[in-house]
Amino acid sequence: MKKSIIALLIAAPLAMTLSGCVVKINDDGIDHGFVGDSEDRTYKNRKKIAKVQLGASFMDMQEKLGVSDFSETYADGENTVRVLYYRTQRKHKDGLTTKDECTYLQFINGKLVETGNGGDYSKVEKVKAN
Repeated sequence: MKKSIIALLIAAPLAMTLSGCVVKINDDGIDHGFVGDSEDRTYKNRKKIAKVQLGASFMDMQEKLGVSDFSETYADGENTVRVLYYRTQRKHKDGLTTKDECTYLQFINGKLVETGNGGDYSKVEKVKAN
């Protein structure tokens, strides 16, 4: 009996120091969590990109999709090539966006000519192919 009382006196204060309080703020049903925002953004991007049509204008796509996660612009002879990358999946749980987690949209002279997995895009291969 004496040992159980001593154990209780030792365990109770330890249990109190290990417990914590979590406060979740939810303004009008809007979740402000980082992971929730990131997953929502990837879903929205996939949904919008699934509807794009080849030949769409650069300005129209940028207006519909917003600011890209990455972008590249370069000249290929007489052509201006622009590539926009939008996050559409999560491969790494580090919280950072990398090109292999994106879908690319390639525009030549302001017209959409190709989309694909961002990790597969290579400027060197595309310049040789054109």
